[in-house]
Amino acid sequence: MAKELFGTDGIRGVAGAYPLDPVTVHAIGAALGKDAVRQDPQPEIVIGMDTRESGPWLASQVAGGLETQGVRSRFAGVITTPGLAYLTRTGPFVAGVMISASHNPYQDNGIKVFGHSGFKLPDEEEHQIEQEGFRLLTAGLDPRASALTADPALDGQYLENLLSTTSISFQGVRPVLDCGNGAAFRLAPDLFGHLGAEVHTICAEPNGRNINQGCGALHLEPLQRAVRDRGADFGVAFDGDADRAIFVARSGKLVDGDAVLLMAARDLKSAGRLAGNLVVATVMSNLGLEKALEREGIRLLRTPVGDKYVLEEMVRTGAVLGGEQSGHVIFRQHATTGDGLLTALRVFEIAVKSGKGLDELTADLEIYPQRLKNVRVSRRKPLDELPEVVRQIKDCEAEFAGAGRVLVRFSGTEPLARVMVEGPNLEQVERFTSRIAGAIERELS
Repeated sequence: MAKELFGTDGIRGVAGAYPLDPVTVHAIGAALGKDAVRQDPQPEIVIGMDTRESGPWLASQVAGGLETQGVRSRFAGVITTPGLAYLTRTGPFVAGVMISASHNPYQDNGIKVFGHSGFKLPDEEEHQIEQEGFRLLTAGLDPRASALTADPALDGQYLENLLSTTSISFQGVRPVLDCGNGAAFRLAPDLFGHLGAEVHTICAEPNGRNINQGCGALHLEPLQRAVRDRGADFGVAFDGDADRAIFVARSGKLVDGDAVLLMAARDLKSAGRLAGNLVVATVMSNLGLEKALEREGIRLLRTPVGDKYVLEEMVRTGAVLGGEQSGHVIFRQHATTGDGLLTALRVFEIAVKSGKGLDELTADLEIYPQRLKNVRVSRRKPLDELPEVVRQIKDCEAEFAGAGRVLVRFSGTEPLARVMVEGPNLEQVERFTSRIAGAIERELS
């Protein structure tokens, strides 16, 4: 079963171009509507979006497609992806649709679909929906949009849920919040303001085109400057749809998803709530995390890249904590997807309870040198059919002799091959990253 539209995180591309042109989006909405009617004779689907200028018309086309199948939609307006997942799981909704391209630039957008469980749809169901969409496209469609009016009560429900997960006051805590001009621009300041924090917010003035632009979880320099300049306790940066969070310690040191997993695992274990003394992460998590967890008597399980796959493994093993180095962290007691706001809550709680800063809480996490290089490719081909690439990988593994790792994979959302090399020696890491990436360029670009 090969999906053509859905990648590891929904459908993604340039807004207005296939597969995010009006006709195709309308067809996907209609196909999703057919799927919903099979589950419930009177289904309702909730739709949300981030702050991109293309969000409203894409949401309207999805709603128009749903309407052709007799499916009612409710519009949450601008909301985070985990907020949309929460509403889908707790409301009267057969499914939820999030219009977002996460960390991508504003020109891109995407469609993520959640089932009533709050989980992203299984691969098989995504395949069925896109095949029905192709059938509808062949039959001919009139892509009529539906008018949508945002229901302000919906994101309020999500905010109340977040507040209910903590009993700790943040009175006197001084964080800086970088909202990435994205979906968290209202929710994040409201959340921490309600809890008493002295919040300073940056990059919270979205204009439809500045989402992720030099700010947020992928561009941390503005947050580092703001934390240092204000003498803040710490800072947190969200990506465009706020399903991930990256932190900055008082010193300006970056604290990524691996460090968050270590802090959270220790905290949960000390409270007797780390089921099976187990944490789930992806193949991208640093060897340093694995070794630090081992010292605490905690086992690390690895999955392919994508919080969808982390969650599947968490469900399979009963793990309560999992996530990605990139800042997607799943606290399964409270959420079914990575949630940047929830992650920030937990990290701030750990710091307040311990009386320590993020520098101290992560001081013993030794990060092995790691390099990631993206290679733009014009086509994809199984790696074992690329002899020069295979040779370079084998040479690298032989030189590391078990003390490092090599990972080469294709992106699920962009035309890229991703090369990751990690080991104890920076010169080795950089040399083999360059060699493997060069071999891919020669064979596939």
